[in-house]
Amino acid sequence: MRIGLKLAPQLTTVEELRAVWRVADEAGFDHCWNFDHFASIGTHGNLGDVFEGWTLLGAMAEATNRVRIGCMVTGNTYRHPGVLAKMAVTVDHLSGGRLEFGLGAAWAEGEHTMLGLEFGSVGQRIARLEEACRVIELLWSENRASFDGAHYRLADAIANPKPVQQPRPPIWIGGSGERKTLRVVAQHADVWNFGGGEAAEGVRLSRVLDEHCAAVGRDPAEIRRSVQLFHAGNVAQLLEEAREFAGNGFRDLIVGARGGTAEADATQIAEALPDLRGL
Repeated sequence: MRIGLKLAPQLTTVEELRAVWRVADEAGFDHCWNFDHFASIGTHGNLGDVFEGWTLLGAMAEATNRVRIGCMVTGNTYRHPGVLAKMAVTVDHLSGGRLEFGLGAAWAEGEHTMLGLEFGSVGQRIARLEEACRVIELLWSENRASFDGAHYRLADAIANPKPVQQPRPPIWIGGSGERKTLRVVAQHADVWNFGGGEAAEGVRLSRVLDEHCAAVGRDPAEIRRSVQLFHAGNVAQLLEEAREFAGNGFRDLIVGARGGTAEADATQIAEALPDLRGL
């Protein structure tokens, strides 16, 4: 079992973010996460303060020494994958090879509308996600990379240095689309992330992922299963929810703290680490 700590960088402060990173690093969490949005989520009019995720990852790399760090998950449509590949390598070097690379198709239409970014249909975004995975993998591995896809193109592209981690940082893909997203997970991911909800649904989707793995000729055991849980101050409830997922093959649990009480939440979760790992 690997246990992560997450504080979404909205409705919080830089000081609180730093405090949570410190707890994650010192208390023995395996990984520490933020998210990737340009407008706050679930707030009135989306007007709450929100910080940019990848800039924060650079700060997390410098503020921590041991814990692995990542963005759960990066919205692929917000940046060209060539730019994102370069950003990720920079964070991997800043952290001494501690980056967990989280990626998803993106879903927040309002953020695209307000910035004039192409949104497209669900199918188009997932097709872009699949191509982005290939583009990023090429840039991380080839001296010069060329790619001619429907959405992205590379022309003898140079991307140096390469990641510290070889052959590359672990790729986490978040999403629950049965026909297309989980197919991309089967093709490219080291870890699949279930965004949260009923354990029964997570288990059902995990079995769908197994079927996609069989279809593309991949051993499903190569893909770790992860889930996001949210700590609302009740450790017993957290353990009960975690137990259901752990008992069904989910080996990475990412527990979210709440902005405003995040340091206290993180400390409570840290005290529960032995019980969480014991699941």
